Amino acid sequence: MSPRPHPGAWTCIFLPFALGYYLSYLLRTVNAVISPDLTRELSLSAADLGLLTSAYFLTFGLAQIPLGIALDRFGPKRINVVLLLIAAFGAVVFALGDSRSELTLARGLIGLGVSACLMSGLKAFSLWFPPERQSSMTGFIMASGALGALTAATPVEAVLPLIGWRGVFWAIAAVSLAAAAYVAVVVPEAPRHDGGTTLRQAMGGLRGIFTSPDFLRFAGTALFFTGGFMALQSLWAVPWLMEMDGLSRSGAAGYLVVLNLGMFTGQLAIGFFGTRLVRRGVRPVNLMQAGYCMVLLVELAIVLGGGPSILLWFAIGLLAAVNAQAYVAAASCFPREAFGRVSTAINLMAFGVLIAIQCVAIVPLFLGARRQGAHTN
Repeated sequence: MSPRPHPGAWTCIFLPFALGYYLSYLLRTVNAVISPDLTRELSLSAADLGLLTSAYFLTFGLAQIPLGIALDRFGPKRINVVLLLIAAFGAVVFALGDSRSELTLARGLIGLGVSACLMSGLKAFSLWFPPERQSSMTGFIMASGALGALTAATPVEAVLPLIGWRGVFWAIAAVSLAAAAYVAVVVPEAPRHDGGTTLRQAMGGLRGIFTSPDFLRFAGTALFFTGGFMALQSLWAVPWLMEMDGLSRSGAAGYLVVLNLGMFTGQLAIGFFGTRLVRRGVRPVNLMQAGYCMVLLVELAIVLGGGPSILLWFAIGLLAAVNAQAYVAAASCFPREAFGRVSTAINLMAFGVLIAIQCVAIVPLFLGARRQGAHTN
């Protein structure tokens, strides 16, 4: 049976989870902005900064499977409140940190704390919005994340001289606490759809999900397209633009803003038109197919040097907006009570790429740092 829309769904369902996902993306990308300040004040090396990033992604990724089980058993409200409190605590630890180990611990806590922000929102939408609105709601919450990525650039850089990086994290901690309180007060308790499923049964259901042909089909797209885009966005866009296009670091960062603007525009477009498209027979998987074909052509044009470069980078962000439809498309192949486990399993595939890249990339950085230390001594 389709869920009945909740009265005041935008203020009681959408906005609380959108605020959480905004924070999640802001916290994911803010390190890139404050890294020069961390290097200057705490004498952190490139390897140290890489470790901070890895700690965030590692705890975020490891949380996904337990998170999926918890979302299906306890509902999105309780899980998101608890984890947002952990994120707030992590931000406080970061603001007080004076060493690499303290900052690494803080980033790990933050990664764990925001690991539910998107998945809990999608779970809530599956409970409170009808199936034909899932594409649109996914687009809108993803747009809030893109806004967080944009906010982490120019606005944070503007306030850094005024309050410093510690002040930024105190502010983030306060907003995280406010977001947790907002969810706790206004989000309704989720109706139970698990039929009294035990923890053992829920964990056993994971085996069926991971071996399902439907899941494997979407896991591949999450691994290569979603994970690939996140790696480009978080790690490789700026080095590529500096090396291949000869841009300065500030010029490459400007292109990254354009990429995020494209993603924001694409997600808003899906938000506004997704429901109408579904009602006309265009399913989330159809959006993915069209978007993936076009994004491959755009990436080929960038590699071959065809067309205005800045427009092509905007187009990558615009077309990559279809990545999030994999959560809706995959979950539609399973019972609604398994939505949390299916969506977090897809998310794990996407973040697996980032975790692997971070682990591989940080090894030569640490080896180089050790060699430099040996020569110094």
